[in-house]
Amino acid sequence: MMEKAALINAIAPTNRGLLATQSQKQAILAAIANLEDFNPTPHPVEANNLLDGNWRLLYTTSKALLNLDRLPLCKLGQIYQCIRVETTSVYNIAEIYGLPYLEGLVSVAAKFEPVSDRRVQVKFERSIIGLQRLIQYNSLVTFIQQIEAGRKFPGIDVAINSDKQQGWLDITYIDNDLRIGRGNEGSVFVLSKT
Repeated sequence: MMEKAALINAIAPTNRGLLATQSQKQAILAAIANLEDFNPTPHPVEANNLLDGNWRLLYTTSKALLNLDRLPLCKLGQIYQCIRVETTSVYNIAEIYGLPYLEGLVSVAAKFEPVSDRRVQVKFERSIIGLQRLIQYNSLVTFIQQIEAGRKFPGIDVAINSDKQQGWLDITYIDNDLRIGRGNEGSVFVLSKT
């Protein structure tokens, strides 16, 4: 599909949005809107087989995510969003790289609830921040299994007051390997299935 290829090509040189110029941002938003018009999945929230799985962030306008790259001596690694439809859980995981042995991890666990055929309400429940070595982080799947088993991690591992920390996300495009979402703070997210 030409629209999908155009979007992927537009975001490729931007390092997930970190390096995007104003004109690139405008071109990407236009390419996103163009692709959303061709969404092959009319009820994205009900497409459990498409939604479920591990997604890697390709592009975002979220300042909260992009600002992780501004930590001293650190560079933002991969960012993942892992969705477990069966338990209505979502895990946002950002890998941080810097000095040897000081690789970090910033993770948020949340629950989601469908409120329409394309919108989910998200309630954040737990934040885990620490060094990958101390957390013994070696894969997304193992890390999520440990969270679900109730493991307490070294570093910062705190419950989040979900009354205050919640938002919504519209899934505006989803197919077998690409998902586009628009959040309540006006942020756009483009992710590919891993």
